[in-house]
Amino acid sequence: MESSEKAASIRQWINPEERVTVDFENEHDLNAEVIECDGQTVTLLLETAFPHYKQHLTLPLSMISVGEDKSHYTRDPDKPVQYGRLRITVHEARPQAV
Repeated sequence: MESSEKAASIRQWINPEERVTVDFENEHDLNAEVIECDGQTVTLLLETAFPHYKQHLTLPLSMISVGEDKSHYTRDPDKPVQYGRLRITVHEARPQAV
């Protein structure tokens, strides 16, 4: 999949009410919010074990794959429920949170 196709798929999920699934090589099934996506990078807020702390990550589109997570559904109460949400697979280990 080309970067432009990845960016188009990811941009549909820029919504503070929605979450996406993120997989790293060393951690799987993490919840994240997509903050922005341009033609080169995607910016995510990953949920952590601490309730009010989120890990802010900017990743190049060249190091991710985009797919669908059929085990979750959408959350936005203003839109119809969709079964399945975006899954972003990062081809590296998760960076340590500071």
